[in-house]
Amino acid sequence: MPRETMMAVRVHAFGGPDALTYEEVPLPEPEPDEVLVQVHAAGVNPPDWYARRGFLNIPEEMRPALRLPYTPGSDVSGVVAAVGREVTEWREGDPVFGLVRFPNLNNGGKGYAEYSTAPASHLARKPDTIDHVQAAAVPMAGLTAYQFLFDLVRLAPDRNVLVNGAAGGVGHFLVQLAKSRNAHVTGVSSGRHEEFLRGLGVDRFVDYTATSVAEAVQDVDHLFDTVGGPHGHRLLPTVRPGGTISPVFYGEYHRDRAAELGITFVSGQVHSDGRQMAELARLIDAGHVRVGIDSVFPLADASKAHERAKQGHIQGKIVLRVR
Repeated sequence: MPRETMMAVRVHAFGGPDALTYEEVPLPEPEPDEVLVQVHAAGVNPPDWYARRGFLNIPEEMRPALRLPYTPGSDVSGVVAAVGREVTEWREGDPVFGLVRFPNLNNGGKGYAEYSTAPASHLARKPDTIDHVQAAAVPMAGLTAYQFLFDLVRLAPDRNVLVNGAAGGVGHFLVQLAKSRNAHVTGVSSGRHEEFLRGLGVDRFVDYTATSVAEAVQDVDHLFDTVGGPHGHRLLPTVRPGGTISPVFYGEYHRDRAAELGITFVSGQVHSDGRQMAELARLIDAGHVRVGIDSVFPLADASKAHERAKQGHIQGKIVLRVR
């Protein structure tokens, strides 16, 4: 092992961003089917701040029982530092990235740290054309978009797709992956993101702060809503009868009315998958997918990264630079 201790960010009591404590902890050891990753960068995702707050956004009877102290972080990019005795596909020095042990929380990725263990099957080789900071921005958001489009909806070519919250982490991957199936993509976001989204290939941009989306867009085959919330039903008129709505976050969509129109809801829980990470890496190296970075913070400033997340209107992903 490189050493016996490392620096990590942990939560000892639920609370605001200042609940994130940067401290020295024991170095983890990989299980027989795991690798030890020297983390170069870690992605910041909504479940990280949900967990930090004790999942106050979820009804009390449904909240996960999270054990403290807790190290957030499921998205890592780094270099293999050691391998378990059963691991044959990775060697020390291999550059890797992945979504680690998600949606398991109590034995999750623990990516806000200098080293993290990961099941070998949850990792893929880091794309050659991007650095570790960009690679750490991919796993959860990229896999969410990939699994929604290709595993759940099974997007056929040449469909009309609407992505609400198109400039965010999941949204900007949805735009690009849908375009890989020759979809006609409408991206909805605030006007400040128009240039970014047009650069990603949206066929039509709608600034929701200036235009009623329901009046501007109709006959959508598939709506992917990364925003959700109590006003999600405002997008219902955009979807054609028989179309689908895929909420990435919970929203109120007037489902009785949707059922009358033959509109179905297709959704699911993102999960770790090294094979699909490898496919995302291939698409990135081929130039079909770009990674948007909103901001980068040192690991010791994880609390500032969470403060940035609270401000909203994120373009791409927030990342922690670890090494």
